[in-house]
Amino acid sequence: MSDTAAAEVLVSGFNRLKQALAKRIVGQEDVIEQVFIAMAAGGHSLLEGVPGLAKTLLVKSLADAIHLSFRRVQFTPDLMPADITGTEIIQENAETGRRQFVFQKGPIFTQILLADEINRTPPKTQAALLEAMQEKHVTVGQETYELPKPFFVLATQNPIEQEGTYPLPEAQKDRFLFLIKVAYPTREAEKEIVTRTTGSTSETIEPVLTAEDLQAAQTLSRKVPVPDHVLDFVLDLVRITRPAEADAPKYVKENVGWGAGPRASQQLVLASKVRALLHGRTHVTTDDIQALALPVLRHRIVPTFHAEAEGLTVDGIISELVSMVKSKSGK
Repeated sequence: MSDTAAAEVLVSGFNRLKQALAKRIVGQEDVIEQVFIAMAAGGHSLLEGVPGLAKTLLVKSLADAIHLSFRRVQFTPDLMPADITGTEIIQENAETGRRQFVFQKGPIFTQILLADEINRTPPKTQAALLEAMQEKHVTVGQETYELPKPFFVLATQNPIEQEGTYPLPEAQKDRFLFLIKVAYPTREAEKEIVTRTTGSTSETIEPVLTAEDLQAAQTLSRKVPVPDHVLDFVLDLVRITRPAEADAPKYVKENVGWGAGPRASQQLVLASKVRALLHGRTHVTTDDIQALALPVLRHRIVPTFHAEAEGLTVDGIISELVSMVKSKSGK
């Protein structure tokens, strides 16, 4: 199959996925697209929104629509790392009669792991995901166990009721390709939600994509070219977030305490390649970069106390920086 034909298959598959998810999910088109882009780029997603916005339902429905194994872990303050990765237990060998340690795999041995309310569990347990998310394997004792391929962590967190929670460490946030904000639905969407969920019917979602489809998308997306001026736009945008840079503007020095690292540049380019394909283009444009700047950068930038005192949000800071880079580049 040619790359052009493969791109058409990818777009067709995404359209089928949207149609399947529409049976349960009302609206949230941007969220669905961003989650799919992250998966097609081989990355993980962190979904943030207040309770009741169907974050968990979205991930569960996505797992139903893609022929992948799925496990859900409800993160709680008493959850231990072994509850996720698994542990060694003593079993008796039926042939020899001797006892031996046998590794009992935890729920992380799946293809889609829903880490529900990940900020409700202590850092020690959150850190159990770090190796798996980055290296795609788990080490227990002296043994290393490979995870199924493909492997995705889709985590949710609640931005309110922060008392007694454990905000994700910056190192772990950086492992997520996207931080996706799930907003309130529109009035019409909410009316449709109420109508659907208070009736007696329920929709069944049949798989429309396979693991092979996602792996093919990951391979194809890496072939999408990035023009030099677009790559310069990415570098300008990511580097302008760093207040320690000698040429950092006053706005950044005042409002940004810590900027994005090189992983932001890498993942912004990778995600933009997938978006370009989904929008029928064979190369990345600055429009793709601007469209994905918020989900890629919002969890990689730490605002200063001055910014918070002025009521500036991270999204507002990023939007301002995008405008500054656009003005500089003339795009």
